[in-house]
Amino acid sequence: MIVRRALLAATLTAGILTGTPAAAAAPSCAAPVPSDTRPGYLVADPDCELDGTPFTALPGATVHTGIQAGAAYRIEVPQRWNGRLVVYAHGYRGTGSTVYVSNPELRRHYVDRGYAWAASSYATNGYDVGQGVRDTYALTGLFRQVTGRTARKVYISGASMGGHVTAVAIEEYPRAFAGAMPYCGVLGDAELFDYFLDANVTAAALAGVGIEFPLQPDAAYPARFAGQVARITTALTGTPAGQTWSDVLERRSGGERPGFPAAFAYWNAASQGGLPFLFSVYPGLSGGTAGIAPGNLTDNRHTVYRSTDRRWPTAAELRLNAAVQRVARTAYPDRGLAGVPRIDGRPGVPVLSLHGVGDLFVPFSMEQEYARRAWANGRSRLFVSRAVRTVAHCGFTGAELSRAFDDLIAWTDRGRRPAGDAILDRRTVASATFGCRFTVGVRPEYAPDVCPRRPAAPAGSAATPG
Repeated sequence: MIVRRALLAATLTAGILTGTPAAAAAPSCAAPVPSDTRPGYLVADPDCELDGTPFTALPGATVHTGIQAGAAYRIEVPQRWNGRLVVYAHGYRGTGSTVYVSNPELRRHYVDRGYAWAASSYATNGYDVGQGVRDTYALTGLFRQVTGRTARKVYISGASMGGHVTAVAIEEYPRAFAGAMPYCGVLGDAELFDYFLDANVTAAALAGVGIEFPLQPDAAYPARFAGQVARITTALTGTPAGQTWSDVLERRSGGERPGFPAAFAYWNAASQGGLPFLFSVYPGLSGGTAGIAPGNLTDNRHTVYRSTDRRWPTAAELRLNAAVQRVARTAYPDRGLAGVPRIDGRPGVPVLSLHGVGDLFVPFSMEQEYARRAWANGRSRLFVSRAVRTVAHCGFTGAELSRAFDDLIAWTDRGRRPAGDAILDRRTVASATFGCRFTVGVRPEYAPDVCPRRPAAPAGSAATPG
């Protein structure tokens, strides 16, 4: 079933001419409705934001909203449409049973430049990348159905888990898209969960605290793990062992790079579910399944943990690797859209990606993993990565995102590959000015800031996945 609404925001109304708000019939928010595809799920009203604010068209645009196949959607088309469409893939939204659609961070930028956009709630929550791919791809056909128009070119962009959706979609549907712009994306599929595993088992080994990795966690396990984490944090806080853990995490999350101490402090101060953040994402809490895979996705049997960049491991590093808990996977990233879909790193269209240098939720190493896979597949020319000096997850300014999008469009139109950062060059990444080139604005929490003076980021321009 399709529910559709269209609103035209005229620019030359009496209200605007007299300096008063344009008169528009604000829709009343409806209660979430039961999903017709997923028992137990509810679908929030796409005509309203979560805070009850009506979703209405930008000046000079028409919006269409509705619910199809258990997913809410929004579509916005400028009056002066340039024939191009951007589909947006949102990030992880927890495991609640209500799905909702939201707007892309670049909504106004798209509309101002003549691009239509479309977004889906997905029919499910959780780390269901496959559903995200199906529902985001379905927007291309839905756009034709509800607008009666066909886009000449379609682009895809996604944040965080939406970056995983984006990278899989361009491989699953290689002829559907002209270009892709993931940002803060999970571009290494199960490598993300290996990183979460590594953060926890190295902390435990350095603290001398034993932890479990149950493939089928019992009901009492979260409480036991919380007690183990309390002992770990006590042993690591303000100690040489804690500094070693920071050094290990730096190398495991992308290598030595500027601003890492600030990033480490930022993420250690964060918490989730009563646990310090990096412990709250321990794969052992879900049996390594991310809540969706058919078994444990994580593996560190052959991982060598380093706290230095010396040619050979030090005695302390050898002791750490001997003490750390080893885990074997029982499942793999899926070659299709089930479980946690694999990313091959075989793009057929230009991909321009952004990633925060200090992001320790979806770490910078995800970007490097995709670059290595693209290189192995002979597709390096189709991947450009830009490092941004932020410690937040998806903490980009509007200027950083809009510049990247405009450069992606120029690349697909004229074939001129835009500039990026040499993210696989260890010396480049370790340089004090790494990330300066594409960072707009100064983040006070990112220190030290040694970049040439730049204009301050506009208020409210930081983007977050949604």
